[in-house]
Amino acid sequence: MTLSPLTSNALTLPGIRHAFFTREGGISQGIYASLNGGIGSDDAADAVAENRRRMAAHLGVPSTAFLSVYQVHSADALIVEAPFDGERPRADALVTKTPGLALAVSMADCGPVLFADPKARVVAAAHSGWKGAVGGILEATLQRMEELGASRTDIIAVLGPCIRQPSYEVGAEFAGRFAADDQLFFIPSDKPEHFLFDLSGYILSRLKAAGLRRIEDLALDTYADEQRFFSYRRTTHRGEPDYGRLMAGIVLHE
Repeated sequence: MTLSPLTSNALTLPGIRHAFFTREGGISQGIYASLNGGIGSDDAADAVAENRRRMAAHLGVPSTAFLSVYQVHSADALIVEAPFDGERPRADALVTKTPGLALAVSMADCGPVLFADPKARVVAAAHSGWKGAVGGILEATLQRMEELGASRTDIIAVLGPCIRQPSYEVGAEFAGRFAADDQLFFIPSDKPEHFLFDLSGYILSRLKAAGLRRIEDLALDTYADEQRFFSYRRTTHRGEPDYGRLMAGIVLHE
């Protein structure tokens, strides 16, 4: 099976390569089949390494330049200029203007957002679950991009596959964590005192409020499409012991 990554027309730009990788095209087995990029999963380490090598090759970089962080649902975005020396830093977004560094994030329902300013030649990748979005990971990523010369009027942002509202049932206590103005992202579910949360809508609204003019959403549901996507929530509902991680990445080329 070959890789079958998804791409965005908005990010198909000269000197920039990107991909929202599906679960297809790797060597992992069982519940991790097949393109599991999760270093933190319990999958065989050599299989994950080979899967990540294939993703790096697709983006045109060596494995050592395929960079991802130890994600902690934070609002921390890091500027990188070289491959990591030692352990992966804890953060939830990477930003660079250095050609040849592929910035990658992992997910299994959270929102992967890839950014590019083609004029300033600055790119970024952010992992945005609900907690990171509320905490400001998207805004922090934009701020780091601006520090490298990017402009919000020129930045393009694309939201990849994530869990969508029909699949994301939550309790009333979850909805209570959001401000009153954000309650429009919740609709009642069939279960009393439960709601369906629109994570993608919330992420897109934060990007728009931050002043971005060019935003695209691939509008794909990780929970509903088992053939192409891993899903933490689907795994939880089934009582499975672990789950694979999808990857999304972007890189500048000379």
